[in-house]
Amino acid sequence: MDQQWMYANRRSKEFIDGVHYFLRVAEANRQRGFICCPCNKCKNQKEYSASRTIHFHLFELGFMPSYNCWTSHGEQGVEMEEDEVEDDNIPDFAQYVGFEGNQTGEEEIAADGNDVADDLGQMLQDAREDCESEKEGHKLDKMLEDHRTSLYPGCEQGHKKLDTTLELLQWKAKNGVSDKAFGDLLKLVKNILPGGNKLPETTYEAKKIVCPLGLEVHKIHACPNDCILYRGEEYENLEACPVCKALRYKIRRDDPGEVDGQLTKKRIPAKVMWYFPIIPRLRRLFRNKGNARMLRWHAEERQQDGMLRHPADGSQWRNIDRKFKEFGKDARNIRFGLSTDGMNPFGEMSSGHSTWPVTMCIYNLPPWLCMKRKYIMMPIIIQGPKQPGNDIDVYLRPLVEDLKQLWKKEGVPMWDEDKQEEFNLRALLFVTINDWPALSNLSRQSNKGYKACTHCMDETESTYLKHCRKVVYMGHRRFLAANHPVRKKGKHFEHKADHRTKPKHRSGKTVFAMVKDLKVVFGKGPGSQHIESEDGHAAMWKKNSIFWELPYWEFLDVRHAIDVMHLTKNLCVNLLGFLGVYGKSKDTLEARNDLKHMEQRGDLHPEPKEKGSHYLSTASYTLSKAEKESMFECLESIKVPSGYSTNIKRIISTKEKKFINLKSHDCHVLMTQLLPVVIRGILPDNVRATITKLCAFMNAISQKVIDPDRLEALQNEVVQCLVSFELIFPPSFFNIMTHLLCHLVKEIRILGPMYLHNMFPFERYMGVLKKYVRNRARPEASIAKGYGTEEVIEFCVEFIEDLRPIGVPESRHEGRLRGKGTLGRKAIMTVDNNLFRKAHFTVLQHSSLVAPYIEEHLALVRARNIGKSDAWITRHHIDTFPAWL
Repeated sequence: MDQQWMYANRRSKEFIDGVHYFLRVAEANRQRGFICCPCNKCKNQKEYSASRTIHFHLFELGFMPSYNCWTSHGEQGVEMEEDEVEDDNIPDFAQYVGFEGNQTGEEEIAADGNDVADDLGQMLQDAREDCESEKEGHKLDKMLEDHRTSLYPGCEQGHKKLDTTLELLQWKAKNGVSDKAFGDLLKLVKNILPGGNKLPETTYEAKKIVCPLGLEVHKIHACPNDCILYRGEEYENLEACPVCKALRYKIRRDDPGEVDGQLTKKRIPAKVMWYFPIIPRLRRLFRNKGNARMLRWHAEERQQDGMLRHPADGSQWRNIDRKFKEFGKDARNIRFGLSTDGMNPFGEMSSGHSTWPVTMCIYNLPPWLCMKRKYIMMPIIIQGPKQPGNDIDVYLRPLVEDLKQLWKKEGVPMWDEDKQEEFNLRALLFVTINDWPALSNLSRQSNKGYKACTHCMDETESTYLKHCRKVVYMGHRRFLAANHPVRKKGKHFEHKADHRTKPKHRSGKTVFAMVKDLKVVFGKGPGSQHIESEDGHAAMWKKNSIFWELPYWEFLDVRHAIDVMHLTKNLCVNLLGFLGVYGKSKDTLEARNDLKHMEQRGDLHPEPKEKGSHYLSTASYTLSKAEKESMFECLESIKVPSGYSTNIKRIISTKEKKFINLKSHDCHVLMTQLLPVVIRGILPDNVRATITKLCAFMNAISQKVIDPDRLEALQNEVVQCLVSFELIFPPSFFNIMTHLLCHLVKEIRILGPMYLHNMFPFERYMGVLKKYVRNRARPEASIAKGYGTEEVIEFCVEFIEDLRPIGVPESRHEGRLRGKGTLGRKAIMTVDNNLFRKAHFTVLQHSSLVAPYIEEHLALVRARNIGKSDAWITRHHIDTFPAWL
């Protein structure tokens, strides 16, 4: 068939008939349910399930250049030259579609444009077909009707009621607009639009339009003392807790009734948790083609060059694949990361209300997506005002049951939109990420006292300080290499050598043997009790965590990761406190008295003075007034890129020469970048060098790509820093966070880069959850409602073209390279071809790899142009060498 019509006038009948013919051909040769779009913008790089979308693109943009052979739409062979004869074996496409090329095909595409043949309409149609409930079916029918309904009569832009409402709701969620402000905006826009428009008038009406696609949420009653959940055959119908006898409901007397004037009683649950089942959410992820492809990224697109870029590069991921071969065989099987922490939903210090959301991330995704808001799920939210503490296992029960179901060999049936096939999905909990107190609540391993280290366990070396009244953790020489010379030196370490080996790694099976006999009755009421095991491990373990019920939990090398975000903040504040530039100085009389009590470093012992006061001699780490002035002058002069950190002038007080209001990210920037700069030229060499080396270590482990060959050197460096600190600072410096530094490299080797298992993304997500609070009397209910609504909006937006998702933020630098930055449009330099060729040749001739070819080409030019001058030869060589090469 002659295809010259493809580049004719797009208003001509020839082009219109040809497009309809092309769409019939494309429909007959769909690949996995999708059609490539050959318009001048998409150029066969994008696929759509609806031919209507391609129809719009072709009439608006036209065909891509030189697409006379439809290879992406079923045509085989190559484009023929004018003198070639058509191959009889190439099929005539008309026989597949059953019509002649001059037909218009109006019967296929409705004239009023109210079909549902786009991605969103197809998704709604599929949801309607899969719907089993008649009531839900009617709701989806109404949603489909809204998708077909124009926003107002005669709308030429093709705006539909549902699409416009979704776009407005997405704008509301992305910018954190309140319900009241959004309602006022709807009224304003509705008045601006022509009469008879279908735009909803209130926020409630707007949310009601999309509510049929909402996922299920279970509101589960709980004992106010955290003893049980009222669910299951055993507890579902009880009126009081069998453990502490607390009543399930609170009685509230409402207003008098209209008939008899008597006060009516309303039963309100004493405590509630909200559970969002994770399996339906996973189904929705796989129903989107792009998400389904991304969930295989770790196996198909991850760069595998031996570097640590992703949890899949760590040893724990590989061990799981080796141990459970059936699980590792399918790249779609999911690894979860779990985090939980308390938050104040009101965002104010005067309230002690503590709400506990449980959040999960998906490690199958690329590292730049797996921690983003869009892909963080919140399966559980626990009502305040008090935290659940060690009884959090009671609230994790529904989630653990879902995780058990996802681990079964038969898995859960899912539809993969990308591969167009049904498969059985399995999933496991890969690691938990929590701050230090929450880590203890989940694992219930004691992280206070003499055995506080979760890695060293009963081999933790600890000392109680009599005057500071706290336990400290020293003796880091045992983490050095066995032949390290510092092990033998005892002059500065109480004249004793240290030949002990470092604490051995405890496998999951060994740890499970410690806790399997522990029994506990959960709750805070009079009926709760803890029964210790007979082998004495109960001093270190307070319960048998619910996660041990997962069949694979004992095979994980690291089950609860150390949170580097809180560790860095604690370390930074501790260090600045001893330097005397943050808060009250930690170089106190009690710290010096502990040195005296331990008979160490006599030059720092306090000297008694009159009236019971003491004189504290200047230590090596003490900053003088001049050194502080130099340090803060340097800080004031530092300028960093936009978005790199907070405004440094806001976190320092020049008058008091101290840091103020340090946040977690401020501490991260100080410890990884700024502190080594501002202490240059001050402090003694040994103190300055040690602090700089520690900051270099923190910077190295914070990188997104880590060379595993450097891990051993990093481990040696951080241990040497800790040993040096034992010679510089008093014992009170060595709290548990300082000790945990020596275990970070081990976790990187097992779990992958550190930035993928810290609390930064989850803390940011809790900031998003706080913005959902509209009713301060019911903050958790507001969060549950807002989370469910945003989830529906996110799901629908994925099927609307040219709308960016809410939870994948655009870079603040996006567009600046194209001259659209905040400093105004940049002038565009134009270079003529002659100057460009000379610049190209200049770059090439400075490469050692290109040098042999320059000589070869120069000899070739001379041989072909005998008799030409050297100047001509040189000019011709410069002009033709890049193309020849």
